[in-house]
Amino acid sequence: MTKLRLERDLPYQPVQLWEMVGDVERYPEFIPWIKSLRAYNRGQLEDDIVRFDADVAVGFKLLSERFSTRVTRAAAALLVDFDLIRGPFRQLKGRWTFTPSPTGTTVAFDLDIDINNPLLDAVFKANFNLAVSKLLAIFESRARQLYGARR
Repeated sequence: MTKLRLERDLPYQPVQLWEMVGDVERYPEFIPWIKSLRAYNRGQLEDDIVRFDADVAVGFKLLSERFSTRVTRAAAALLVDFDLIRGPFRQLKGRWTFTPSPTGTTVAFDLDIDINNPLLDAVFKANFNLAVSKLLAIFESRARQLYGARR
């Protein structure tokens, strides 16, 4: 299993970043390796907590995979969680948190992943840190696009 935690300070309000990350239906518009995403089974767990399932198709060069996750968005806690339902993983868990900071927001991304497919696992491990860093950069770019430059 591979675990990673990345943090970044961004000059935006926590709720802005929470809304952006939690808007998973838009991921195919700005994350190049997400080829399609379908959200379904949407339900309100509590006043501020929404849960839904998402079928995701990803592709990178000659590799492509499909998987399903359960996404939980908690407004009061400013977090977005996802957990594997099915796919080429033994485990896939992630959590985004958004904490106010003096300059805006500290964004933390925690990921636990264990891949069943040996070829996919080798490719992923060789590029893991780069891929997750790139993902954070993509979200930072998306925030600039949505909310403008804040420096």
